[in-house]
Amino acid sequence: MFRFTDLVRGTETVRDVKRKYPDTEPVFERFGLRPPCYDCSIEQAARKVGAPVGDLLQKLNEVILRTYRLAA
Repeated sequence: MFRFTDLVRGTETVRDVKRKYPDTEPVFERFGLRPPCYDCSIEQAARKVGAPVGDLLQKLNEVILRTYRLAA
C-alpha cells in the first residue's frame, strides 16, 4: 500500500528518486535536470535549472502514484 510517507520530498537526491522510481526519469528530463544534478537534492537541482520546485515535485509524485496504482 502506498503511504503519504512514500511521496517524494525536495530534500531527496535526484539519484535516489530515479533509483527508487525509474519511471520518473522523463519528468526529470522534461524539467531539464541532467547528470551533474543527480547528486543534488531535488530542491537544489530545480534551482540550478530555474524550475519551480513545487511543480517538479507534483509531477514526480503524479507519476509515482499513477505507476503504483497500475502495479497494485
